[in-house]
Amino acid sequence: MKSKIIRALKYLSFLAAGIFIFWLLYRDQSFSQMEVVLKNDVNYIWVIVPLAIGLLAHFSRALRWRIMIEPLGHVPSRANTFMAVMIGYLMNLVFPRLGEVSRCGVLSRYEKISFPSLVGTVVLERMTDVIMLLLMSVVAIIIEFDKIVGFWINHPQFQQKLIATLLSKWLLISLFLFILFIWIIRRKIFTHKIFGKFRELWGKIVEGIATIKTMKKKKEFIFHSIFIWIMYFMMLYTGFFSLKATSGLLPDAGLTTFVLGSFGMIAPVQGGIGAWHFMTREALSIYGIAKGPAVIFALLSHATMTMLIIVVGLLCLLAIPLINRKKL
Repeated sequence: MKSKIIRALKYLSFLAAGIFIFWLLYRDQSFSQMEVVLKNDVNYIWVIVPLAIGLLAHFSRALRWRIMIEPLGHVPSRANTFMAVMIGYLMNLVFPRLGEVSRCGVLSRYEKISFPSLVGTVVLERMTDVIMLLLMSVVAIIIEFDKIVGFWINHPQFQQKLIATLLSKWLLISLFLFILFIWIIRRKIFTHKIFGKFRELWGKIVEGIATIKTMKKKKEFIFHSIFIWIMYFMMLYTGFFSLKATSGLLPDAGLTTFVLGSFGMIAPVQGGIGAWHFMTREALSIYGIAKGPAVIFALLSHATMTMLIIVVGLLCLLAIPLINRKKL
């Protein structure tokens, strides 16, 4: 009971942090002015286009996950895999990082696949996504080196927080004490029956990660990994055309905004609330977009992505038990 309360408080604190950042961004905005902009200055055709692109990206992610699962000796249906992915995204809006566990649980239930092995494939997937984000970051830095370095210099608070976190004496002391504690009780840990169960569970997770070695469709895996992130970029870039202030921005501005915004999405808050908006606004400021239009674009773009996940995720949540009623 105590652990559940602590977990709930942690999630609520992350949500509160996101809402607070969101409030800081929009507190000075005139909502009546925003309403005028949304009515008169938004081309809603270019709001719909990112939705279609987003669906392509999510379907591609489902196909890639299916390729990763095949070495485990299972070939889940495309429909179940896609619905599990979308349900996972939906759960992430409620509890950060719960979506990865949720989609593994959904697919495990309806396709009778080992849950820990599925978790392993998701770990592999996240590792691949990190590599792709880093590659896109490198490309963005190469193309827009002066602007990104300028952004870093003009935001010393990021540098200070990063350095303070890495060099925090409490972090270093805690890490040392933890390692010392594990070293002292290592024999008791390794001989305890719980360790045996953990080792068995870890073996299943490693089995899922190891599918990269036995994967037969490596070319398709690489294609989908690249395609997914190109589509994510296109979701944001095509959204530029929905607003007059951002419609003239070039792809290089889109790439910088996408990369910085992606780091905002990594923050442990529901759906990147606040953090994504802030990073997007600051990225757009590099290209001369005023604060007002920048926050409106961030609000519009994030709302579009979120509504896609909510609508499709809820439909999948309702549809998956009906489609699989004969399997249960």
